[in-house]
Amino acid sequence: MTPPLTPDDILAQWQADEAAVRARLKPGTGVAPRALLAGKTGLQQMQAMLDGTAPPPPISETLDFMLISVADGEAIFQGRPQFKHYNPLGSVHGGWFATLLDSALGCAVHTTLPVGRAYTTLEFKVNLVRALTDQVPLVRAAGRVVHRGRQVTTSEAQLVGHDGRLYAHASTTCLVFDVPG
Repeated sequence: MTPPLTPDDILAQWQADEAAVRARLKPGTGVAPRALLAGKTGLQQMQAMLDGTAPPPPISETLDFMLISVADGEAIFQGRPQFKHYNPLGSVHGGWFATLLDSALGCAVHTTLPVGRAYTTLEFKVNLVRALTDQVPLVRAAGRVVHRGRQVTTSEAQLVGHDGRLYAHASTTCLVFDVPG
């Protein structure tokens, strides 16, 4: 029987996962042109970002987080809390939590879209349950779809550290619609 992974084992795996994704990325190239993503499902579009065919969005570099994996109805982002993300209280700003969670929530929804469909956020709720500092090397926001509908899709996400500690959780309601023209 394999012994359970320790927090150090999990951290090492998360660092290896990030290195593998970074090796494929073409950072600093801007937002993917519409023509590059046209004719692809939402999951195919997200996979294009992971395989380096499409660039990651600029916000990933600004806030030090990245897409790590996607599957149908799921998206995992990994972030590196840093001092530059601090609020005046001496911990990571709630907006950093929210942006990381919003990315996981929205991209989980995005993976479910067929060709010619898009989404926008109607409602977003976040619960911060523990302060986060730069002493935590990495966190992951794992989003998963809870309900898929023709016009409304909901998802939820959790933000956890490599030691399994929960820092925040969130939910969203998204409006799904046909892409105009």
